[in-house]
Amino acid sequence: QVQLVESGGGLVRPGGSLRLSCAASGASEFTLTYGKIAWFRQAPGKESAGVLCISNSDGSTYYTDSVKGRFTISRDNAKNTGYLQMNSLKPEDTAVYYCAMGSLLSPPGEYDYWGQGVQVTVSS
Repeated sequence: QVQLVESGGGLVRPGGSLRLSCAASGASEFTLTYGKIAWFRQAPGKESAGVLCISNSDGSTYYTDSVKGRFTISRDNAKNTGYLQMNSLKPEDTAVYYCAMGSLLSPPGEYDYWGQGVQVTVSS
């Protein structure tokens, strides 16, 4: 069974940076090389804001406007691990961040595996 383990969250001051990691384990039936990875977030007391960014197996990426130019999604296929580099963080970026991965066969917008979530708090 594939599990996604997230790490890298924490408390950071406005303007600071954090890098989140999302590692797939038990992945004998899944390889990120042919799959996609996405990051989502859910702020306190709010519903999920939808996908923040996506990295597809063909190298293409997508960013929602609120993080474009500040966040960078990347991957290390050999390690079955994805990353989210977050720069110029703002208090409104405070949320629980979730990663998700999907195989080549998963439909657009759908994902097979989800991480447990990691807290990011931006505060002075």
